[in-house]
Amino acid sequence: MKHLNVGFVSTRFAGTDGVTLESSKWAEVFQHNGHHCYWFAGDLDRGNGSRYLVKEAHFQDPTNAWINREVIGRRERKPSVTRAIHDQRALLKEHLHTFIRQFDIHLLIVQNALTIPMHVPLGLALTETLAETQIPTICHHHDFYWERVRYSVNAINDYLRMAFPPHLPNIQHAVINSEAREQLALRTGIASIIVPNVLDFKTPPRIDEESTRRFRASIDLAPDDIMILQPTRIVRRKGIEHAIELVKALNNPRCKLVISHEAGDEGFDYAEWLKDYACENLVDLRLVTTRLSDPWYAGESRAAVHTLWDIYPHADFITYPSLYEGFGNAFLEAIYFRKPLLVNRYATFVRDIEPLGFDLAVMDGYLSKQTVQIVREILASPERRAQMVDTNYTIASQHYAYSRLRECLNLMLASLFGEAVDPLVAGRREPEIDGFLTIDPLQVVFKRFGTGNCAGRLGH
Repeated sequence: MKHLNVGFVSTRFAGTDGVTLESSKWAEVFQHNGHHCYWFAGDLDRGNGSRYLVKEAHFQDPTNAWINREVIGRRERKPSVTRAIHDQRALLKEHLHTFIRQFDIHLLIVQNALTIPMHVPLGLALTETLAETQIPTICHHHDFYWERVRYSVNAINDYLRMAFPPHLPNIQHAVINSEAREQLALRTGIASIIVPNVLDFKTPPRIDEESTRRFRASIDLAPDDIMILQPTRIVRRKGIEHAIELVKALNNPRCKLVISHEAGDEGFDYAEWLKDYACENLVDLRLVTTRLSDPWYAGESRAAVHTLWDIYPHADFITYPSLYEGFGNAFLEAIYFRKPLLVNRYATFVRDIEPLGFDLAVMDGYLSKQTVQIVREILASPERRAQMVDTNYTIASQHYAYSRLRECLNLMLASLFGEAVDPLVAGRREPEIDGFLTIDPLQVVFKRFGTGNCAGRLGH
């Protein structure tokens, strides 16, 4: 079997969430080696003729949202909810079988859909499909349910034990940190391999200088403003209030805090609170409300959106004060763009990343005066910044480059296919994906909160 038809499955492959971004990087590695990638999800910004869109597979599908309300935070499951779960399971399983037949899929890569139960019917449908077909499968696990407080009380423990994740002989399991590997083995007896987030550090980012300058101007930043970038979704565990506190403590009116991603995945309450908090602390906060797109994949919906690559180049400093992360895409992205950054010492960082020796400004759950002073010194010294970013780029190139991903994938492919599939190698041929797409930065939409604008509210 010279080339594989690889089917990626999740609830969503769109935007800039970690699952979407890592899936695109995996697809790029496969396609560089002549394999063909196909996509199954409830929200897709890629694929064109190689995609299978099933709206019921999205975690925000109305039926699934109702099921989640009925089973999360409750101990008793009504018969009507069970019927709805199995009706959706049957529907999705039929679609999965069709997807496998239609594209002659040889390898499935399930991205987080058998990890966190945001879509229970899809997890059940996948588990039954894998058991029935015995198709070789890699399950890439980003967030297990036991890592989230909201699932500690639920009415679906029978389904969690069955499908999140399933223990089947045709599955190779990949996790993104060492704690996840240990907990998966302890709780389920399932062995796994650590596949950290990666970036192509051998190929520096392609930057359109004029485009990024226009983007900076379009969000109303003056040439001498200092852009403090928080490049994450607006969810509580990102600890964005610490970024506001940092900008306040810097006490420099030129410092402007920009949050690059949308709110909505976990509601809008936290976003509203952040805007009030910025106003109370007289911090100039700017929210880019245009949906950002995955910079590794140019689908047909890209014409009206921006990518992260439009935002990073002119950031002066990156804040990453997350309370919890499975790994941390924004951490690697800041290093990839050679930007200095502040990191909160979340558990995975302390255990898996910090020992490698990165040069960073760090905080340990709270923002100390010493940390603020370190940030001040970094902003004031071009020499210090250059030393910092060069050191970090070298370390990341050694540990989080595409070569690490290829090594991990080759181990799993050998276990699933033996010698029937050639090992993945670097630079065999150009990928089929279109790469980068330059968007007119003047189309950007942003909203400003903080000094001088405390009345606005994020549009739902």
